[in-house]
Amino acid sequence: MSRVLFVTGTGTEVGKTAVTAAVAALAVRAGLRTAVLKPGQTGVAPNEPGDAQEVVRLVGTGAPLTTRELVRYPEPLSPERAALRAGMPFVTVPQFLAAVEELTASHDLVLVEGAGGLLVRYDADGLTLADLAQAVDGAELLLVAAPGLGTLNTTTLTAEALRARKLATIGVVVGSWPSEPDLATRCNLADLPIAAGAPLLGALPTGATAAAGFTELAAACLAPELGGHWNAGAFAAAHA
Repeated sequence: MSRVLFVTGTGTEVGKTAVTAAVAALAVRAGLRTAVLKPGQTGVAPNEPGDAQEVVRLVGTGAPLTTRELVRYPEPLSPERAALRAGMPFVTVPQFLAAVEELTASHDLVLVEGAGGLLVRYDADGLTLADLAQAVDGAELLLVAAPGLGTLNTTTLTAEALRARKLATIGVVVGSWPSEPDLATRCNLADLPIAAGAPLLGALPTGATAAAGFTELAAACLAPELGGHWNAGAFAAAHA
């Protein structure tokens, strides 16, 4: 049975695309038929590469990876506001579910990457990534968080929203771990799983998308639950 894993974040620019690519790279290496679905892409012109194309670049252009983008808007705003300003249609639940049904029929893993945080609006009626996840039977959520001061509040709020909607969160990943973490950042290794109510499943370094050997980097930075060999306890001890 195909697995549908939604990758959401505590906000924008927290590393969702890098984490999505890392999970996809390890899944492809494990021989899983893998697809990446982006319901709403903002901030790119018609011929510019978006997040789905960035995942392809990181996984490898020759890798057996399917990508799908449903709508895209030129301005870097929420999907709702970007659609309104561009006079373009919103993504719809039937459109999204049709894409999920098509992809799950031929793939082992479908990764759905959100735009911004969990409750960013996709249409004028308030459609969010959480609503899209609720519409998919058996959907799971992977939460991507920032590493430093302030992340515990946004992580807790996102986790509360997920629990209120009875959405299963498999874990939290730090999307951009700094090369010189300060005290708050190091302490967050212990506190983020508490805030998220889910285990810490990885920490990608800042600049991961520019590194050579991305798949090997992904394996070193993601836990076995996501296909890697990263160990949360050993990582925390190294940064104590």
